[in-house]
Amino acid sequence: MIRLYHVALSPFCRKVRLTLAEKKLEVELVEERYWEQQPDFLRRNPAGKVPVLKMDGMMMAESQAICEYIDETHTDAPLMPRDPAARYEVRRLCSWFDDKFNSEVTARVMGERVWKKVRKEGYPDSKTVKAGLTAIKYHLDYMGWLLEQRRWLAGDVMTLADFSAAAHLSCLDYISDVDWNRQEAVKDWYAKIKSRPAFRSLLADQLPGMPPASQYAELDF
Repeated sequence: MIRLYHVALSPFCRKVRLTLAEKKLEVELVEERYWEQQPDFLRRNPAGKVPVLKMDGMMMAESQAICEYIDETHTDAPLMPRDPAARYEVRRLCSWFDDKFNSEVTARVMGERVWKKVRKEGYPDSKTVKAGLTAIKYHLDYMGWLLEQRRWLAGDVMTLADFSAAAHLSCLDYISDVDWNRQEAVKDWYAKIKSRPAFRSLLADQLPGMPPASQYAELDF
């Protein structure tokens, strides 16, 4: 049995979950309060981060490496192109969302509005939230520019780049912090990816102490 140690509203865990679901691989989900740094978890990943995937007799960490391993070992519904230049573009965009978008938007908004509450670390800092909500406008515009030229973010087929972006945006969408009307192309892209069977389990996510996604404003498609 494949086992994923994860947190429901972690975009990095969600990217792995989307990849597993797209490949139709069954997985046991284990909620891990990684911030408590329990000895058992640190033995699984000394870096103390989620996701951690137990698969094929290995304990794997780092979402991008995990997703590429899954894609290479389960070749149906490929998420990485075979052409080197196309693979480069997918990896570039995965890095864009997992590094730049995360530091400028996800970590600021989710960190203040969700994780502080879950970890009981006090009240959100409004300046940090505002900075994240300002930064997301630039990223949505960049995505819109990409989608004017391509069917999907990295090209004409859906790839891991789309899952990386959707993982971050779906976390923000959970707390209704995405202006979907800013870029019609991005709204249409998200509607396509959200309607995929792989996305279904994410819609049922809920963190302790947080309302389920259904109680937040839904995207009107």
